[in-house]
Amino acid sequence: MYSIHAPAVTLTIAGSEATGGAGAQADLRTFQELGTYGTAALTCIVAYDPSNDWNHRLTRIDPVVLAHQLEAIQANFTGQLDTVKLGMMGSVETIDVVANALQAQEWKNVVLDPVLICKGQEPGEAQDTDEALKAKLLPLATVTTPNHFEAEQLSGMTISNLAELKDAARKIHDESGVAVLAKGGVRLDGPEAVDVFYDGTDLEVLGAAKIGNHAVSGAGCSLAAAVTAELAKGRTPLQAAERAKDFVTAGINQRMSAATPYDVMWQGGLRKQA
Repeated sequence: MYSIHAPAVTLTIAGSEATGGAGAQADLRTFQELGTYGTAALTCIVAYDPSNDWNHRLTRIDPVVLAHQLEAIQANFTGQLDTVKLGMMGSVETIDVVANALQAQEWKNVVLDPVLICKGQEPGEAQDTDEALKAKLLPLATVTTPNHFEAEQLSGMTISNLAELKDAARKIHDESGVAVLAKGGVRLDGPEAVDVFYDGTDLEVLGAAKIGNHAVSGAGCSLAAAVTAELAKGRTPLQAAERAKDFVTAGINQRMSAATPYDVMWQGGLRKQA
């Protein structure tokens, strides 16, 4: 005899990063570590160039191919899939496909990791992509997880300290209606890596002692993916943010070295604390 296991189903719509440090690979490992069944629709493929300072080599997935991926996932898990994470989009056409797919069903949780810089794009094209993301995906989101730069862009503010990060989180929420987890990380001075959660009611500062003074690859993707997984399991946005902070802090503490200019976090960091 066997029994049917029914974990929450989570979807990431994101780019592939071949080394596994970020993107859909990091998202799927996060989903697995936190006990959800992960699915992925790829928007682009990023392959770092080791002979050119590890710069991005970007290949877009044809919008029709992306639409086919989403069609298969959504049809396969009808009635089970209600939580999605949005990562790197890469083009206006991709954003249109994703927006259409989101509007084709009901969602409880849409977590937008607003990747506003898509390395490998021309400046004008990148600006068009950023504007489309803010116009077409942000209004569909329930939670957004901007990093320091993205929070500045979404709020129109300069962020140099915790007070300004709080103000930016409030402004992003007030203008979008979306719960915000604004990441200060190692970008702000002080002994702690701080993030700010704000949903219009609760404003919470999530802090943890800094582990080094350099950003770690995969931390932002994994934070948003962890929020996604915890929301899918029924946690509130604030509870999901708190759990995600613990998850990423443990992963950074258990980082891996690599030939790239930055270390990568390991999504299994919480295992020793299980």
